[in-house]
Amino acid sequence: MLDIKFIRENKEAVKQNIANRQMSVDIDKLLDLDEQRRTLLTQIETLRAEQNKASEDISKEKHTEAKESKIKKTKEVKEKISSSEPLLADIEKEYEELLRQVPNMLQPGVPVGKNEAENVVLREVGDKLILDFKIRDYMEIAQIHDLIDTERGAKVSGSRFGYLKGAAAILEFSLFKFAMDFLTREGFVPVIPPVMIKSSAMAAMGYIDTEDDRQERYFFPEDDLYLVGTSEQSIGPMHADEIIGEKDLPCRYVSFSTCFRREAGSYGKDTKGILRTHQFDKLEMFSFCRPEDSVKEHKFFVSLEEKLMQQLELPYRVVQLCSADFARPSSSTIDIETWFPGENKYRETHSSSNCTDFQARRLNIRYKNKKTGKLEFVHMLNGTAFSQRPILAILENYQKKDGSVEIPEVLQKLCGFKKISRA
Repeated sequence: MLDIKFIRENKEAVKQNIANRQMSVDIDKLLDLDEQRRTLLTQIETLRAEQNKASEDISKEKHTEAKESKIKKTKEVKEKISSSEPLLADIEKEYEELLRQVPNMLQPGVPVGKNEAENVVLREVGDKLILDFKIRDYMEIAQIHDLIDTERGAKVSGSRFGYLKGAAAILEFSLFKFAMDFLTREGFVPVIPPVMIKSSAMAAMGYIDTEDDRQERYFFPEDDLYLVGTSEQSIGPMHADEIIGEKDLPCRYVSFSTCFRREAGSYGKDTKGILRTHQFDKLEMFSFCRPEDSVKEHKFFVSLEEKLMQQLELPYRVVQLCSADFARPSSSTIDIETWFPGENKYRETHSSSNCTDFQARRLNIRYKNKKTGKLEFVHMLNGTAFSQRPILAILENYQKKDGSVEIPEVLQKLCGFKKISRA
C-alpha cells in the first residue's frame, strides 16, 4: 500500500494516478477518515495519560473525601475511553479498507491509456513463420499426436481444464528444467513454495483488495486459505516481518508451482484449448532489492525473459503495458507476447512487474540502509520465466507439413527426442 503520509502530501498526484489507472478511490474521504482517526487517537492517548495520572494520585491520597472524588473522576475518564474506542475501531476499519484500494504509483514513462489497445510495443524480435502449407493451430497439432485432452479434462473437472500428455508433458518438464538451470546460473535460488496461503498473506500481496480481485481467487473459508494464482503470491510473504541484510540484496528466487485462477473476467474468451485455464504450471522469478536498484532489476528480468525466448528461437515482441492494463500492486509491467502463427497474432507468454515497496510495506520487509543507518522497505519484483504457453507456441512455430513438430535445439537433449511425429 502507499504510505498515508505520502498521500497527504501528494493528494492531487495520487488522484491523478488513480484516474490514469481507470480506477475509482475516494481520496478525500480517505484523508477525512485519516484526520478523524488521528484526532481520536490523540484524544484517547490524552485520556489514558490522565487516567494513569489519576490512578497514581488516588494511591497517594489520604483524605477519604478527596480520594472518592478522584475515583469518580477516574471512572468518568474510563467511560470516555470506552465510548471512544469502538468509534475509533469503526473508523480504522473503514480507513484500512479504503487505503488498501489505492493502487501503486505509476513509474515515470508508463504510457497513460484506457485499455490494452493503448499498450506500447517496444520492439519485435525474430522472424514470423512463413510456410507453404496450411498452418495448423496448436490444438489441431495436439489432436494429431494426442498431446492435449480437454474433453476428458471437462469430464473430470469441468470447463477450462485439460490433460497435457505424452511428448507435451515431457516438453513441459524439459522447458522448466532448461529455465531452472539457466536462472540458477544467474544466481536465483530454486524454490517449490506452498500453493495455499493464508488470507493475511494474500491481502498483504495486494490481490484481494477489491471484489474483482476476490472473484479471481479460489478460497477455502473453513481453512482461511487461498490457492495461489501465481507463485509470487507465496514467495513474497516468505520474508514477512524480516530485516534482510543489505549485502544479501538483491535476493532472487526462481519458483515452480501449479497456479489456480477462476478467470472470472474472461467469459467467452479462449474457451478452446488450454491457453486460458483454471489450472496451469509456471516458473516464476522473484526479487527483493534496494529501492534505487528496482528499475534496473526490472530491466534485468525482461532481459532474462528475452534470452530464454531467443534460445527457443520463437518470434516475440516486448510490450510496455499502459496505465489501465496491469495489476494494482505494480508500478510498471512489461509483457512478452509470442507469435502464434495458427492464430496469426501475438499472445502473452511472459509478464514482469516492479511493485516497488507497495507489497513490502504491508509485509513489513525491510533492510538497513548503510548510508542513512535507517531501516527502509525493500522493493519487490516478479517475472515469468516460463508457463505452459510457450509449449503451445512451439507446437505452432515448429510444425511441419506432415503434422510433425521439431523440438527446439536447446531442448532436444532434455526431451530425449528431436521431433514429435506420428507413431
